[in-house]
Amino acid sequence: MDPVPHALLTPCIGLCRLDAQGYCAGCLRSGDEIARWRGMSDAERRRYMDEVLPGRGWSPSPGQRLAERAHLLRALHPLQQPPAGPGWNHHELQDLLPDGAPVEAAVLAGLVPRADGTHVLLTRRTDSLRHHGGQVSFPGGRIEASDADAVAAALRESEEEIALAASQAEPLGYLDPFVTISGFRVMPVVAAIDPRFVPQPHPGEVAEVFEVPLAYLMAPDNLRSIETDYRGRSRVVLEYGWPGQRIWGATAAILLNLRRRLEQAA
Repeated sequence: MDPVPHALLTPCIGLCRLDAQGYCAGCLRSGDEIARWRGMSDAERRRYMDEVLPGRGWSPSPGQRLAERAHLLRALHPLQQPPAGPGWNHHELQDLLPDGAPVEAAVLAGLVPRADGTHVLLTRRTDSLRHHGGQVSFPGGRIEASDADAVAAALRESEEEIALAASQAEPLGYLDPFVTISGFRVMPVVAAIDPRFVPQPHPGEVAEVFEVPLAYLMAPDNLRSIETDYRGRSRVVLEYGWPGQRIWGATAAILLNLRRRLEQAA
């Protein structure tokens, strides 16, 4: 089964009311265009969103540019209802976790709409970092007392690490929390990223910023399991064979959780 089935590209934001000129107050389509939308080709829908509707004053948000938007909103935990629990993988690592309460953290799983499809924004951490140095990860870090919630923490960390402004990200929802053997309970926040964003890596934290097609990361055949020894116990870690980068461990597991939730919401 295709884990990311075709989703209808649409400018609809749920404000479905025609104004005096006969245009929708939310997306600026006419009633006739709305009626014909489902029967249009992808190319015609894209032309409307790139050429016709902007001429009427419509400006798409990053999330509206994502072909998978509707599917993602069905698959993710709503922003108003953050998921609870110790982590979907807690039972697998229970005997390896540090004593005491986990450190609460958040990461931003950024999805970038591109002409050739949606891409996932990833970073490679500098080798000198204390936790997970040199590893591929999502931007993020611990949730501070000054952060309103996990979304605020993920956005703050993303601005600090790669200069992503909050106005360039549109949070869509949460994946399931994930626990790491280093003692973090991570809340992944999925967000659409403005395709015009140009990363500026923090030299002390981020060595590189790169993108990988979502379709590649959601294909089951591209994810492999590797058996390794940790503290005298055999355990399995996940890894993608993306050229030039080792996408593994917590990052690969979070991407697997995204795939599973998309499959369940299909």
